[in-house]
Amino acid sequence: MAWLQVQTARLLLTLALQFYVIVAPDAGLSGVVPERRNSVDIVKKESHPVLVRQKRAWVWNSISVTEEREAPIPYKIKQLRSDQKVAVRTFTIEGEGVNQTFIVDNKGNLYVKERLDREKKAWYHLTAKMYDGNGLLIEDAGEFDIEVTDINDNCPVFQEEYKGSVMERTKDTVVQVKATDADDPNTDNGQVRYSLLNGRTSDLFEINYESGVITSKVSSLDRETKSQYVVVVRAQDMKGRESGCIATTSVAITITDANDNIASFTKRKYEISVPENLKVNEKIGILELIDLDEDENKQPIFSIPSGNGNVFGTKPSEDNNCILVLKQALDYELRNNYTFTVKVDERLQFSPAENLNIANTTAQVTIKVMDVDEPPVFTHSIYNFSIPEEQMEKTILGRIQARDPDGVRKRIEYSILETGLPFRIDSTLGQLSVLRRLDREAEEQHMFKVKAQEENGGLASFADVFVTVLDVNDNPPELIANDIFVCENDVRNTVIGNLGASDKDDQAASFTFSLALPSSNFSIRDHGNNTAALLVKEGPFNLEDSSDYSVEVRISDGGQPLMSSITKLQIKLCQCDAKRVFSRCKASMQRMGVSVHALIAILLCILTILVIVILFVMRKHYQKDSLASMKNNGEIHEQLVTYDEEGGGEMDTNGYVEKHVYFI
Repeated sequence: MAWLQVQTARLLLTLALQFYVIVAPDAGLSGVVPERRNSVDIVKKESHPVLVRQKRAWVWNSISVTEEREAPIPYKIKQLRSDQKVAVRTFTIEGEGVNQTFIVDNKGNLYVKERLDREKKAWYHLTAKMYDGNGLLIEDAGEFDIEVTDINDNCPVFQEEYKGSVMERTKDTVVQVKATDADDPNTDNGQVRYSLLNGRTSDLFEINYESGVITSKVSSLDRETKSQYVVVVRAQDMKGRESGCIATTSVAITITDANDNIASFTKRKYEISVPENLKVNEKIGILELIDLDEDENKQPIFSIPSGNGNVFGTKPSEDNNCILVLKQALDYELRNNYTFTVKVDERLQFSPAENLNIANTTAQVTIKVMDVDEPPVFTHSIYNFSIPEEQMEKTILGRIQARDPDGVRKRIEYSILETGLPFRIDSTLGQLSVLRRLDREAEEQHMFKVKAQEENGGLASFADVFVTVLDVNDNPPELIANDIFVCENDVRNTVIGNLGASDKDDQAASFTFSLALPSSNFSIRDHGNNTAALLVKEGPFNLEDSSDYSVEVRISDGGQPLMSSITKLQIKLCQCDAKRVFSRCKASMQRMGVSVHALIAILLCILTILVIVILFVMRKHYQKDSLASMKNNGEIHEQLVTYDEEGGGEMDTNGYVEKHVYFI
């Protein structure tokens, strides 16, 4: 048993020695021991080194160093070691900041030579190597990182100036502010919190502790009372703890306008004088308003609640004041004073209006109508008359009337502006009558102006007059017949042409066709639809025959009074084939068609002209015979007198005129 205890103690001593070799003091820092596998142990001997392959590894803890430590003398941060049992060994390092920032001594002690700044460089990547006393590499390169740990050496920074706005009478977001901190964001050093400095604005606005969003706390902000505020925002790192670094910035907050004030009349009563001849829809005057809101929120709605809304109206001006307009003509003689109320309202965004208790939302308006000398007023602006054509002269069409609207009631005189019209108007009574017969076919409607003027050349006004001439059945129908011919071989009842008719009158006509004189060769078949056919009654026909063929066609229009005409229709005689296509025709006289009335008128004209010519010839012959007889009897003698051009007579080659003057 004693032997077992001795063996156990020896084993524990061996393990303790091995542990002491592996883990040595290292300036009091602890960490993780990474292991390098399959390395070669180089043992230094006096002359014959022996390479022995065994398990080995670099041994050090994770390395970190705090930033901003001054280093007038390099200070140790770690010792590089290996579990290799080598009496003499040296160390080297390679990588970022070697010799300038980091150095290592022969014992593996790692030093920092200068002040580190995490915000400039937070990590350094290095490689370590270990050699024996003969300078032979006994440990491969071991890579390691040095972390520069953060301290709270940076304060929050606002990168810009902030301005915000919020509509009055609303709880809403104003603006979001943001401060940046260069310290490690994964530590409290770089985590910023926001707050508003205490002041008068702290009751009106608040800020989100983490996001920096500023909002209005109350819905009682009034732009008309105060339109701008300034709040001071504090940003503090260390999550806002008292130990944190602080930065501040001022934020200007504008209160924007809402339509929350109703427009108000500047006066409670208005008095306006208006001439009675003011035209409808023209401006009477302006009722000024004041609105505490911005111009774009001045949106008044006007109304006239009393019964005078049909005479007067309202509309907004360009700057949204109230324009009074005339909707109905004024007449001083009928009414010279009006009093009514104008009301203003608005569609507000918030109710009730802020100024509801002090606003003048109604105004009393008094309109005084002023008397003006006015021209005569016609009973109608346009007069329409109608009369059948061919009426007798002096037929009265109707009466045109005008009155003097003024109280004086001056006498009115009437006249027609245009001249040469077939109408006249009584200057005192205004009766319109016809001067001569009217012909609708010559002119269907007459238009002219009548002037009504106050006596003694006073004011005048004008009215349009339209006279429509109504149609009377006073025109005979006219025959329409084209290409009427008869063939030598036409048999009985062959249609040799179609007849139609036209009428200048507007009345609907019902034409009937017949022969005015019986014909042995031709007949007419009336179709009863305002057309007829000319047929062969009896042949034969011969082109060599010297006779001309014609018929007299009578047409009646069926109107009231009945009008008819007789037209002589010439018929050509032709040689035709079996299809009535002619190859040669005998020349015939032109068709001539006139009415009975026209024929009588023509004959009377010819007879009158003949009588005048005969009487003139007889008178000249008588004068000549009488003059010769008196000359032969010595009762008169002749003298040649010469005149210039203005004297008349026959002009000789010298530019003088010779006249024969007889003296008794």
